[in-house]
Amino acid sequence: MLDRIRASLPALSPAEQRVAKLVLADARSFSSLPVAELADRAHVSKPTVVRFCRSVGYDGLADFKLKLAGTVNEGVPFVHRAVDEDDKPNDLIVKVIDNTVSALLKFRNDLATHAMERAIEALTATARAGKRIQFYGVGNSGIVAQDAQHKFFRLGVHAVAFSDGHVQVMAATMLEPGDCAVMISNSGRTRDLLDAAEIARRKGANTIVIGASGSPLAHQAQILLAVDHPEDYDRYSPMVSRLLHLTVIDILTTAVSLRLGPELRPMLQEIKKNLRAKRYASPE
Repeated sequence: MLDRIRASLPALSPAEQRVAKLVLADARSFSSLPVAELADRAHVSKPTVVRFCRSVGYDGLADFKLKLAGTVNEGVPFVHRAVDEDDKPNDLIVKVIDNTVSALLKFRNDLATHAMERAIEALTATARAGKRIQFYGVGNSGIVAQDAQHKFFRLGVHAVAFSDGHVQVMAATMLEPGDCAVMISNSGRTRDLLDAAEIARRKGANTIVIGASGSPLAHQAQILLAVDHPEDYDRYSPMVSRLLHLTVIDILTTAVSLRLGPELRPMLQEIKKNLRAKRYASPE
């Protein structure tokens, strides 16, 4: 809803733009304040506030405020930003899935493809040269790093994931030019990752960061794959961020496997064949 308002700004009259900017500046307050105060804060008339609501596609102020309140809902702290305490299972299912789909679509539309291309090229060059690709993450991001290791390992790449701060520092110290260090972090403020990224950069390795733009870790990156989303990492369990990070890993793995070429496929086929032998129950 806020994205729609932001996109509608150029088409609005100057007075309606002032109302729109008031919404964007503090959507939560806008949804609860009376029309007289909203008009006073935006320096417009009360009819202009109502006219703005209709201009952006709503029936009036009441309809606009009702839907806006749902958009800026704080959710349940430490659980999920999109749900309420009294949600029924069916409501919860819809909210969680819609929240995830919305975040994925926004990420797709905002993704800097040139940065992704640089990351793919760096990882492919490292794989072809038989050098090391290391994934670093702490806590929830450490689990994403493990997933990345598993996927790249299957490509025959020297891939390792590290989630312990001391081991991360040791691993980064052993990096060389041509190696890749991939730092994964939701907040981009974890001290262990900042230390490891600085060491990796100093050793001449390519440093790729998957995380929030503008964070301290992002400033350490040679290549930043920005993953920005509205999920407050201090307030909610990392759900959407984790799925976005896993999606980035899937994109990188797929792209690198294609760049490595058809010669990779016989090995992948043999891995699948050998794994089938480990399944004791045959399909009916």
